[in-house]
Amino acid sequence: MNPLHPWGAARALRLGAATLALASTMLLAGCEVLLLGGAVVGTGLVATDRRTAGTQLEDESIALKAESRARALATLGRIDVTSYNRVALVTGEVPAEADRAAVEKAVAGVENVRSVVNELAVGPNASLGQRSSDSVLTGKVKASLVDAKDLQANAFRVVTERGIVYLMGRVTEREARRAAEVARGVAGVQKVVTVFEILSEEELARLGRAVAPPAAASAPR
Repeated sequence: MNPLHPWGAARALRLGAATLALASTMLLAGCEVLLLGGAVVGTGLVATDRRTAGTQLEDESIALKAESRARALATLGRIDVTSYNRVALVTGEVPAEADRAAVEKAVAGVENVRSVVNELAVGPNASLGQRSSDSVLTGKVKASLVDAKDLQANAFRVVTERGIVYLMGRVTEREARRAAEVARGVAGVQKVVTVFEILSEEELARLGRAVAPPAAASAPR
């Protein structure tokens, strides 16, 4: 990625700031923190994210590279890429269908991308007011997922574009249905699109055992 590219630089700055803020918070809380390639990995964070620490870092790299390539092609568009477990969700707007196809091809060519979900709209870029409204909706959906005591909120990634809420994650059928129901119940949401990797209850149980932090050893008496 060209560090001088305005969008790439802005995303890198946001990621760096978020990394430092998260590291500071976790250190103050007495959590174990590991910095890998500029990303924070803490024992609690890893344990509640259903991706491995390596995949979390890989997803950040995919998003940065994909956005850089896509925006170089569709210079008049507004393009965002969200990667979860190496599935790239492409949202935003481009001027023409040819741009939409070119962006999808470019994102698919990024190293380690498993598949691309192309949700680009053909038309004018969303207004600042629309984008602000989308940010508010994302926050409301996240808060509603936290309030839903039968869901693990950190298992979901929420993206909102033009009032459409996209839900990503590695979840069971039950969790997928419940999360979509919760998101649809948020005022202002026009539509919910699920981009899930479905796990069986048995797979989720095995995954939970795999990422659970080891029990502390008993102190000698």
